[in-house]
Amino acid sequence: MVTKVFAKSDITIEAREFIKLAVPLAGAQVAQALVGFVDTLMMGHLGAQSLAAGGLASAVFQLVLNTLSGVVMSVSPLVAEAYGAGNKHQVERIARQGLWLAVLLGLPMMVVISHLDWVMMHLGQAEQTVVLADGYLDYVLWGFVPALGFAMLRGYVAALSQARPVMMIVLFGAIANITGNYVLGYGQFGFPRMELAGLGLASGLSFWFMFLALFLYTCRNQTLKEYPFWRGLHRLRPQILWQLVVIGTSIAVTIAVEYGLFTVVTFFMGTLGTETLAAHQTVYQTVFLLFMVPLGMSYAATVRVGQWMGQRDRAKTQQAGYVGVASAAIFMAITAIALLLFRQPIIGIYLDVNDPAAAGVMQLAIPMLIIAAFAQFLDGVQRVAMGSLYGLQDIRTPMVLSVVTFWGIGLTSGYVLGFLMHLGGIGLWLGQSIGVAFAGVIFLWRFHSLTLPKNFARLKPETTSAHHF
Repeated sequence: MVTKVFAKSDITIEAREFIKLAVPLAGAQVAQALVGFVDTLMMGHLGAQSLAAGGLASAVFQLVLNTLSGVVMSVSPLVAEAYGAGNKHQVERIARQGLWLAVLLGLPMMVVISHLDWVMMHLGQAEQTVVLADGYLDYVLWGFVPALGFAMLRGYVAALSQARPVMMIVLFGAIANITGNYVLGYGQFGFPRMELAGLGLASGLSFWFMFLALFLYTCRNQTLKEYPFWRGLHRLRPQILWQLVVIGTSIAVTIAVEYGLFTVVTFFMGTLGTETLAAHQTVYQTVFLLFMVPLGMSYAATVRVGQWMGQRDRAKTQQAGYVGVASAAIFMAITAIALLLFRQPIIGIYLDVNDPAAAGVMQLAIPMLIIAAFAQFLDGVQRVAMGSLYGLQDIRTPMVLSVVTFWGIGLTSGYVLGFLMHLGGIGLWLGQSIGVAFAGVIFLWRFHSLTLPKNFARLKPETTSAHHF
């Protein structure tokens, strides 16, 4: 069967196909980030104690979920490559094992989440904070398996170039979550006031909604119905499952390394004082939201590179990666200019610029935002370059390089500039930016190197079949 996705290869067509994938995936990431922002606001209205406990519980849950989502994301490059190779049965087999992987990872992790109160107590958290946080976690954990299942299906439909409804499903899921927060958290329309427990229940229900909606889409969509992976779900294939685990573990470690860097930097900011931490949080929240766009683009780059990889077409594989990186660079350059031009109004979203008490935070936040404007350009490029490497199923080397660049270079230089050279929070931002810059250059160089004729011929993914389009 000839698919129009592979019919033409010029840059314009490639860019159009990339954008068709990137827009819904990036939109879904932005919607999810906005839900986290709204959740924080709604926790704040329950009181300072609830905000502290809910923020702690949500951060822990999201860290675990995002890390393990990296494992099931291994479905995306493998399905994209098998799809490009025209191996229909392998697409079905990978997706089927991907669902099994979500269940096999999710169920034991639910047990772990249910005992996180013990961990928090032993890390010195206040008893009342732990009790409130545990109320949230006890309910949200029931959404953990469908959350992993949704992450797997999102990568699966994207790999088959059918990601358009993902953004709408996430958007409706976000609306359901916020509505559930209001009804269950605050006790509206006759429901009991559950506070943080209600917010946890609303989040868990929204995960179920998104998973079931996307699963039904895969069953009903005309193209996706050709890959009925839901049939024969009892068939476990240990070899494919193990391949998913090996690739996914490397992706998960990379995610944990990147999240860990920003977590440690935030901790360092706190040691420099309340004003420095507040300034950092205003800048970080802004660039984190913007970063969701190149993150979605990176998923699209993985798919496009993986699809051409399945075709064994070196030039088009390389072109797909470059188009993805260039698209991210253009978008992030535009947002960087906007951050530089409107830095005071942006900080004013979080602070009252006319309040003399906020002057110290403003003075620290503006230079941080200037550095962040350049840093997020580099971060966008490195993330999409990494996604392109995932499309080549080059997973382990980026994991090692992430540790070296983010922690070895970024964190070390940040510590030196921030503390030893007494540049404070500005030095920490400079340091992590240096690490991101190194990562971007190295990932781009590696992608270019692997897609050279002499090296590309050695890349032989296991899922490639002899049956091409």
